[in-house]
Amino acid sequence: MLSWKLPRLLTINQVPRVFREQGILFGYRPPKCSAADCILSVFQLTNETVNIWTHFLPTWYFLWKLLALFYALDFWNDMYVWPFLAYMVTCCIYPLASSCAHTFSTMSTRARHVCYFFDYGALSLYSLGKSLQAFFLHLNIYFLLTYHTIVTNRLGFPYLHYNNDILERFPEVERPKFSKALRTLAFAYPYLYDSIPVFYRLHLHTGKSCTEEVIPIHYRHTVFAFLTCFIFATHLPERLAPGRFDYIGHSHQLFHVCGIIGTHFQMEAIIMDMTERHDRLLVSLPALSFSQTAGSLMICMVLSLSIIGVFSVTLYSMPKFSKREKNT
Repeated sequence: MLSWKLPRLLTINQVPRVFREQGILFGYRPPKCSAADCILSVFQLTNETVNIWTHFLPTWYFLWKLLALFYALDFWNDMYVWPFLAYMVTCCIYPLASSCAHTFSTMSTRARHVCYFFDYGALSLYSLGKSLQAFFLHLNIYFLLTYHTIVTNRLGFPYLHYNNDILERFPEVERPKFSKALRTLAFAYPYLYDSIPVFYRLHLHTGKSCTEEVIPIHYRHTVFAFLTCFIFATHLPERLAPGRFDYIGHSHQLFHVCGIIGTHFQMEAIIMDMTERHDRLLVSLPALSFSQTAGSLMICMVLSLSIIGVFSVTLYSMPKFSKREKNT
């Protein structure tokens, strides 16, 4: 029977180590909440509440943008907008998966890992979506990488990103610094790879009078992307003042906000580039087929779900993990 009584919040010393966050001392939800308690907690001020809403609300904004563009663009007949459609779908998926992961991560220690497995799978899809769109829009005769190299690698990097993310969760308690370094690397290198065409284009405009209106938007997206990585890696500001930013203003909340703003600028830049370069792409490049866009996403999704299944079964069948969970 659904209970409307909100769970009592705990301190950092009252929860297992896997739930503890550096510099966050108060506001933890009980580590064995029911699904109903997790849902009700989104309306209670905890150290996860802002994390949940900063990704849940943008999900509907991106969905609204997708529906508006679906009616404005000819997705059925214009194959050159298919990569953008794939990208927009992943923009809706990754914040929703993150919001759900933060919501239900306190059901148990194992559930916490599985929730973030799905979170990382969604990030893998987003990495693939933006790589399809970025390389297709920015390819030109000056770019050093060939089209065939891009098509070959567009699945590889998101897959490695996702696999590394899952692997780093297992040494999270025993080697937190090593785990954090792996996680940061897993976020950083797909972004750097996907952004090579953008960096090359920005380099061409350095020191020159630029007439393209989209270039400042690319700069804004790049700034917020690096802010996102910096905040995630440094745990600022709560690292400098533990306990002061437990509920509002800690690094993971800022990480979410910067990531969403960066995605917004990235989306706006892609829309402008797609409009401006459409006729040029019609002449210079073959359109990506349905299998190269939606097919790639489906393959990546199947791989992700398969990995989630394997690691989840492994997680729930580890006697050592079960004993450690009972002790904590």
